Amino acid sequence: MARQTRSTGTTDIELFLDMLAAERGAGPNTLTAYTGDLEDFSDYLVTKKRAIADATTEHVRGYLRHLAKREFAASSVARRLSAIRQLYRFLYAEGRRGDDPAAIVEGPKRGRKLPRVLSIEEVDRLLAAARHNPKPNQTAGERARTARLYCLLELVYATGLRVSELVSLPASAAARSARMLIVRGKGDKERLVPLNDAAKSAMTDYRARMTEAGHDMQGKWLFPSFGESGHLTRQHFARELKELAEAAGLRPGKVSPHVLRHAFASHLLHNGADLRVVQTLLGHADISTTQIYTHVLEDRLKSLVRDLHPLGEE
Repeated sequence: MARQTRSTGTTDIELFLDMLAAERGAGPNTLTAYTGDLEDFSDYLVTKKRAIADATTEHVRGYLRHLAKREFAASSVARRLSAIRQLYRFLYAEGRRGDDPAAIVEGPKRGRKLPRVLSIEEVDRLLAAARHNPKPNQTAGERARTARLYCLLELVYATGLRVSELVSLPASAAARSARMLIVRGKGDKERLVPLNDAAKSAMTDYRARMTEAGHDMQGKWLFPSFGESGHLTRQHFARELKELAEAAGLRPGKVSPHVLRHAFASHLLHNGADLRVVQTLLGHADISTTQIYTHVLEDRLKSLVRDLHPLGEE
């Protein structure tokens, strides 16, 4: 009985995932996240002798209580509830269910969590630690790896790319004439991101060091590897970045590719960039996602009023 229930739930999930991929252009990472969340919900229903097709509102609420007992963060519970809601809306629209058991379920209350951000001085320390300074005893391969890390760091801070977008950049991104990157982001949507001179110089040096080490740089990827994807993995870059943070005298837990993306956005806003422009550069579909950085704007606005208002502080 349990096996049949699990199989039915899996079919509903697969149909939903097919829709996400075909109609919404969901990428592999998004589909993997939905799969894990919904299969965990389906496994919970099996313990209650239910399937996705016949679960009730109380079963959905019971699953949320189950997650709370497992000490899931409120943000993780909310993400899973969002996946469940979307699944049931789909099943209802397709006529596979006559009701939507998740429609009236309330999620956990979440406080506003500000993004972790590095200061400009801390980013400068990272860049200084990563900057390619060849030593007499370094092999060509070691020089190439050092140049690659510096290139990755310059690029992510100069563009605010998601780490998945960064490591999968095509080799054409390093073209000498390129002033903009064409980035394919979430939902298979393309956007243009400008390149600064520091990033372009880092790419040129990196490719030269890789060629010097005997690597073929005529392939598809800017950061090739021998792995299954053909390019450097997110996990590999994250590990190297934490090692670099330690070398720069920063706490490794404070530094990640996503934190550097936050730094890109926060530093732009602090220096006067428009929120809508930052939204476009980050590839956010909704301005509300970018508004997590408004704490930077609030500080800047307070400074403007203090410094420029006729009745401001003397």
